[in-house]
Amino acid sequence: MNHDSYPDSYIRGILNSVKTIAMVGISPKNNRPSYFVFKYLQERGYRLIPVNPGQAGKEILGQKVYARLADIPEPIDMIDIFRSSDHVLPIVREALTLDPKPQVIWMQLTVRNEEAAALAQAAGLKVVMNRCPKIEYGRLSSEISWMGINSRTLSSQRAQRYGKGVQRMSLEERPGAAATPPVDKTSN
Repeated sequence: MNHDSYPDSYIRGILNSVKTIAMVGISPKNNRPSYFVFKYLQERGYRLIPVNPGQAGKEILGQKVYARLADIPEPIDMIDIFRSSDHVLPIVREALTLDPKPQVIWMQLTVRNEEAAALAQAAGLKVVMNRCPKIEYGRLSSEISWMGINSRTLSSQRAQRYGKGVQRMSLEERPGAAATPPVDKTSN
Protein backbone atom coordinates (compact mmCIF):
# COMPACT_ATOMS: atom_id res chain seq x y z
CA MET A 1 0.00 0.00 0.00
CA ASN A 2 1.11 3.52 -0.77
CA HIS A 3 1.37 5.26 2.60
CA ASP A 4 1.75 8.71 1.06
CA SER A 5 -1.90 8.83 0.03
CA TYR A 6 -4.96 6.96 1.27
CA PRO A 7 -8.32 6.74 -0.48
CA ASP A 8 -11.15 8.31 1.54
CA SER A 9 -12.92 4.93 1.43
CA TYR A 10 -9.96 3.30 3.25
CA ILE A 11 -9.93 5.90 6.05
CA ARG A 12 -13.73 5.98 6.27
CA GLY A 13 -13.84 2.18 6.43
CA ILE A 14 -11.45 2.19 9.37
CA LEU A 15 -13.26 4.94 11.27
CA ASN A 16 -16.62 3.23 10.69
CA SER A 17 -15.44 -0.23 11.77
CA VAL A 18 -13.38 0.38 14.91
CA LYS A 19 -15.00 0.82 18.31
CA THR A 20 -12.14 0.51 20.80
CA ILE A 21 -8.97 2.58 20.38
CA ALA A 22 -5.85 2.34 22.55
CA MET A 23 -3.91 5.60 22.42
CA VAL A 24 -0.22 5.02 23.11
CA GLY A 25 1.55 8.15 24.30
CA ILE A 26 -1.43 10.14 25.56
CA SER A 27 -0.58 13.08 27.77
CA PRO A 28 -2.62 13.99 30.86
CA LYS A 29 -2.01 17.68 30.03
CA ASN A 30 -5.14 19.22 28.54
CA ASN A 31 -3.12 21.46 26.21
CA ARG A 32 -1.40 18.58 24.38
CA PRO A 33 -2.57 17.30 20.95
CA SER A 34 -2.94 13.72 22.22
CA TYR A 35 -5.37 14.92 24.90
CA PHE A 36 -7.45 16.83 22.29
CA VAL A 37 -7.62 13.82 19.97
CA PHE A 38 -8.51 11.46 22.83
CA LYS A 39 -11.32 13.72 24.01
CA TYR A 40 -12.64 14.36 20.49
CA LEU A 41 -12.81 10.67 19.56
CA GLN A 42 -14.32 9.81 22.94
CA GLU A 43 -17.07 12.39 22.31
CA ARG A 44 -17.76 10.75 18.94
CA GLY A 45 -18.66 7.44 20.59
CA TYR A 46 -15.38 5.56 20.43
CA ARG A 47 -14.09 3.69 23.50
CA LEU A 48 -10.66 5.21 24.19
CA ILE A 49 -8.07 3.50 26.37
CA PRO A 50 -5.03 5.55 27.44
CA VAL A 51 -1.58 3.92 27.41
CA ASN A 52 1.28 5.78 29.10
CA PRO A 53 3.73 4.03 31.47
CA GLY A 54 4.36 7.24 33.43
CA GLN A 55 0.64 7.62 34.17
CA ALA A 56 -0.27 3.93 34.70
CA GLY A 57 -2.99 3.41 37.30
CA LYS A 58 -4.20 7.01 37.09
CA GLU A 59 -7.11 8.29 35.01
CA ILE A 60 -7.25 10.50 31.95
CA LEU A 61 -10.68 11.79 30.94
CA GLY A 62 -12.33 9.19 33.16
CA GLN A 63 -10.42 6.22 31.73
CA LYS A 64 -7.88 4.08 33.57
CA VAL A 65 -4.36 4.46 32.15
CA TYR A 66 -2.37 1.32 31.34
CA ALA A 67 1.42 1.00 31.16
CA ARG A 68 1.44 -1.24 28.07
CA LEU A 69 -0.93 -2.64 25.50
CA ALA A 70 -0.60 -6.12 27.01
CA ASP A 71 -2.08 -4.80 30.28
CA ILE A 72 -5.40 -3.85 28.66
CA PRO A 73 -8.00 -6.47 29.68
CA GLU A 74 -10.21 -6.16 26.59
CA PRO A 75 -9.84 -6.45 22.82
CA ILE A 76 -8.54 -3.39 20.97
CA ASP A 77 -9.67 -2.55 17.44
CA MET A 78 -7.14 0.20 16.71
CA ILE A 79 -3.88 1.45 18.18
CA ASP A 80 -3.30 5.19 17.75
CA ILE A 81 0.40 5.93 18.23
CA PHE A 82 1.37 9.34 19.63
CA ARG A 83 5.08 8.54 19.93
CA SER A 84 8.02 9.45 17.72
CA SER A 85 8.78 7.26 14.71
CA ASP A 86 11.69 5.49 16.41
CA HIS A 87 9.33 4.16 19.14
CA VAL A 88 6.77 2.66 16.73
CA LEU A 89 8.40 -0.71 15.96
CA PRO A 90 8.36 -2.00 19.57
CA ILE A 91 4.73 -0.86 19.92
CA VAL A 92 3.73 -2.73 16.76
CA ARG A 93 5.63 -5.82 17.88
CA GLU A 94 3.74 -5.75 21.19
CA ALA A 95 0.44 -5.22 19.35
CA LEU A 96 1.06 -8.32 17.26
CA THR A 97 1.32 -10.44 20.43
CA LEU A 98 -2.20 -9.45 21.54
CA ASP A 99 -5.01 -11.98 21.24
CA PRO A 100 -7.05 -10.97 19.40
CA LYS A 101 -4.82 -8.71 17.33
CA PRO A 102 -6.00 -5.17 16.64
CA GLN A 103 -7.39 -4.42 13.17
CA VAL A 104 -5.50 -1.16 12.67
CA ILE A 105 -2.21 0.52 13.49
CA TRP A 106 -2.58 4.30 13.16
CA MET A 107 0.49 6.54 13.38
CA GLN A 108 -0.15 10.20 14.12
CA LEU A 109 0.97 13.22 12.10
CA THR A 110 4.75 13.20 11.40
CA VAL A 111 5.00 9.57 12.59
CA ARG A 112 6.22 7.10 9.95
CA ASN A 113 7.94 3.77 10.33
CA GLU A 114 8.10 1.68 7.15
CA GLU A 115 9.47 -1.40 8.93
CA ALA A 116 6.66 -1.36 11.50
CA ALA A 117 4.08 -0.78 8.76
CA ALA A 118 5.37 -3.74 6.73
CA LEU A 119 5.34 -5.96 9.82
CA ALA A 120 1.76 -5.00 10.68
CA GLN A 121 0.55 -5.41 7.11
CA ALA A 122 2.22 -8.83 6.84
CA ALA A 123 0.16 -9.84 9.89
CA GLY A 124 -3.04 -8.69 8.18
CA LEU A 125 -3.49 -5.34 9.94
CA LYS A 126 -4.44 -2.11 8.21
CA VAL A 127 -1.92 0.70 8.60
CA VAL A 128 -2.20 4.48 8.44
CA MET A 129 0.85 6.72 8.82
CA ASN A 130 1.27 10.47 9.18
CA ARG A 131 -2.45 11.14 9.67
CA CYS A 132 -4.65 12.19 12.57
CA PRO A 133 -7.95 10.34 13.14
CA LYS A 134 -9.46 13.53 14.60
CA ILE A 135 -8.67 15.48 11.45
CA GLU A 136 -9.77 12.65 9.18
CA TYR A 137 -13.04 12.19 11.07
CA GLY A 138 -13.73 15.90 10.89
CA ARG A 139 -12.89 16.06 7.19
CA LEU A 140 -14.94 12.99 6.21
CA SER A 141 -17.94 13.90 8.36
CA SER A 142 -17.94 17.49 7.02
CA GLU A 143 -17.40 18.94 10.50
CA ILE A 144 -14.32 20.75 9.20
CA SER A 145 -16.06 22.24 6.17
CA TRP A 146 -19.11 23.06 8.31
CA MET A 147 -16.76 25.09 10.48
CA GLY A 148 -15.54 27.04 7.45
CA ILE A 149 -12.41 25.19 6.43
CA ASN A 150 -12.08 24.29 2.76
CA SER A 151 -12.80 20.58 2.28
CA ARG A 152 -12.36 20.70 -1.53
CA THR A 153 -15.92 19.36 -1.80
CA LEU A 154 -18.75 21.54 -3.04
CA SER A 155 -22.24 20.54 -2.02
CA SER A 156 -25.49 22.28 -1.25
CA GLN A 157 -26.38 19.49 1.17
CA ARG A 158 -25.60 19.72 4.83
CA ALA A 159 -23.98 16.74 6.47
CA GLN A 160 -26.28 14.41 8.36
CA ARG A 161 -26.21 15.23 12.07
CA TYR A 162 -26.16 12.80 14.96
CA GLY A 163 -27.28 14.18 18.30
CA LYS A 164 -27.20 17.90 18.98
CA GLY A 165 -24.97 20.66 17.70
CA VAL A 166 -22.48 20.97 14.89
CA GLN A 167 -20.15 18.37 16.40
CA ARG A 168 -22.45 15.39 15.78
CA MET A 169 -22.18 14.71 12.06
CA SER A 170 -22.05 11.43 10.18
CA LEU A 171 -19.11 9.71 8.51
CA GLU A 172 -21.41 8.35 5.82
CA GLU A 173 -20.64 9.32 2.24
CA ARG A 174 -22.80 11.79 0.37
CA PRO A 175 -25.56 10.50 -1.94
CA GLY A 176 -24.24 9.08 -5.19
CA ALA A 177 -21.00 7.76 -3.66
CA ALA A 178 -20.42 4.17 -2.58
CA ALA A 179 -21.42 4.11 1.08
CA THR A 180 -19.57 2.36 3.87
CA PRO A 181 -22.14 0.90 6.27
CA PRO A 182 -22.27 2.78 9.58
CA VAL A 183 -21.28 1.01 12.75
CA ASP A 184 -23.08 1.43 16.06
CA LYS A 185 -20.16 2.11 18.40
CA THR A 186 -22.34 2.08 21.50
CA SER A 187 -23.33 -1.61 21.36
CA ASN A 188 -21.09 -4.54 22.20
